[in-house]
Amino acid sequence: MNFPHEIMREESPLSQKVVRGGAWIFALRIMRHIFELIRIIILARILAPHDFGLLGIALLAIAILETFSQTGFQQALIQKKDKIEDSLNTAWTILIIRGLILFGILYLAAPFVASFFGAPETTLIIQVIGISILFQAFTNIGVIYFQKELEFDKQFIYQLSGTLADVIVAVSAALLLKNVWALVFGFLAGNFVRLIVSYLVHPWRPSFSLKIEKAKELFSFGKWILGSSVLLFLINQGDDLFVGKYLGLAALGFYQMAFRISNMPVTEITHIISQVSFPAYSKIQDDIRRLKQAYTKVLKFATFLSFPIAGIIFILAPVFTNLFLGEKWMPMVPAMRVLCIFAIARSIGATYGPLFFGANKPRFLTITTFIKFILLVILIYPLTKLWGITGTALATTIPVFISQSYGISRVLRILRCKLKEILMPIFIPFSGTLLIIAVFFITKYITASNITLFIAGIILGISVYLGFTFYIGKHNTKYNILEEVKGIIENFRLKGE
Repeated sequence: MNFPHEIMREESPLSQKVVRGGAWIFALRIMRHIFELIRIIILARILAPHDFGLLGIALLAIAILETFSQTGFQQALIQKKDKIEDSLNTAWTILIIRGLILFGILYLAAPFVASFFGAPETTLIIQVIGISILFQAFTNIGVIYFQKELEFDKQFIYQLSGTLADVIVAVSAALLLKNVWALVFGFLAGNFVRLIVSYLVHPWRPSFSLKIEKAKELFSFGKWILGSSVLLFLINQGDDLFVGKYLGLAALGFYQMAFRISNMPVTEITHIISQVSFPAYSKIQDDIRRLKQAYTKVLKFATFLSFPIAGIIFILAPVFTNLFLGEKWMPMVPAMRVLCIFAIARSIGATYGPLFFGANKPRFLTITTFIKFILLVILIYPLTKLWGITGTALATTIPVFISQSYGISRVLRILRCKLKEILMPIFIPFSGTLLIIAVFFITKYITASNITLFIAGIILGISVYLGFTFYIGKHNTKYNILEEVKGIIENFRLKGE
């Protein structure tokens, strides 16, 4: 996520921050996944699936409340060009008030939630785990500077400390208690440690203050975050709920596994890009030339990384499923392949969300998401009825492509650029991905029967793609991305020295 060379000369400190910030975010995501995997493996051997289900109900209740009361203040503070000190205390005060209200609602609603799911034992679990809302509310709002100023090394310490606390407490409690309360105590410990560490790693000391004009200013931006958050929640959870209700739990298991495998790598890539690009866009939002160059660079990197991964998963889906999951999971392969196409579209959409926020146009993302939601509602029943979970995957994928026509039109409006400037960073990696698929079919790697051939196939696909990209870069200087990657690595190495 580096800027072009001319931008680097003008803003080398910012470009270096973007590069190093991306590295720290990548490290954080990897470390968190490693510790969470260790936690899952250990706890899964000690606790019963029923215990995880009980915690899942509590977390779902919290997620619903938090989604439908999203303030968007964090994004508003990151996007804000002027100094934010005068707004921090107001935001912190409102977040505490919100936290107290949500905790009260969750505490009183717990018996009804437990009754709805037919699990009365979750009442106390929901009430206790709701304390985490208060921990989050009282967290030092000064940590917002870590993202705003691209200081992701401090963000690394702040976030990972909570993950470690969760793992240590949950595993220790599981060995002693051997029930769901180990998960509850681990979750609370993680949020409590983040609360404490937030005051240790940042010097800002918030105080209670409520200035109505500051609150209105923040909410004028944040209301669009609320709208898009609610719509994204309905989109991301709606297909799962529909499959579980209409097709049954077995189909839901197939669908969730297909989605997880097909989208996990792209999700990680887009998350890292979004975390770093949003504050960077905010800093240059008034300079259209630099903003356009920065966005096209981000789009180039996102598609360069995401497209071939989705393509390889698409072609090797049946081989991977048979080798690693077993024959019983094979019915999910068609849906997995459709969701790989969804992942490709998603990687494009993930680039313009941070741009809309950074350029102070959050309403564009809300409108794009609303179009996607309406189309999903229209398509999900007929397509699922026709083709089962493959139809559900299609109902999820088609709206993304249609809504992106609006999203890209807004990008062109913000950047004042031509469509071909956006299409080229998409067309070249797409062509390279099609070449990978063609090579796999020609060499018949789609029938690989053992792990060695499977790994060799991945290496083959990567080699074909990099070779194609190198060839294009030699004949098209506007897409010499491998040289740009080398420049990023060199920039990071020199900064480290």
